[in-house]
Amino acid sequence: MTDDQSISQLRTLAQKASTNAYAPYSKAQIGSAVMTESGQFFSGCNVENSSFGATICAERVAILNAVSSGHRQITKLYVYSKQGWPPCGMCRQVVREFCDQNLQVIIGDEKGNEQIISIEDIFPYSFGPEHLKRQNI
Repeated sequence: MTDDQSISQLRTLAQKASTNAYAPYSKAQIGSAVMTESGQFFSGCNVENSSFGATICAERVAILNAVSSGHRQITKLYVYSKQGWPPCGMCRQVVREFCDQNLQVIIGDEKGNEQIISIEDIFPYSFGPEHLKRQNI
């Protein structure tokens, strides 16, 4: 699968997932999709909660779907919102757990604008699993 084909597939899945968002408070319908190292795709939408702290973002839902299906390495992440918002800090940390520094983060909006950023650029000096492995924890 070419890079353009995988991004197209991710875009379609993320946009479709956004339509299932449960966002009664923010009204922001976010969808996300990930591609795993084996080329499989998983998607997710944001699910808000009245206690706000229990809200889970689309990026984490997509990653947790992949992880719960046995995948531990993602190679591409697509985040879709009408406004083209990037992943929040908590999502960036969860993403970092399951990728290497070359992960492509694609951010898309309703006008069709997209930007592709590496996880290293969007989350510099991040803390990852390799830090704990060095410590033998």
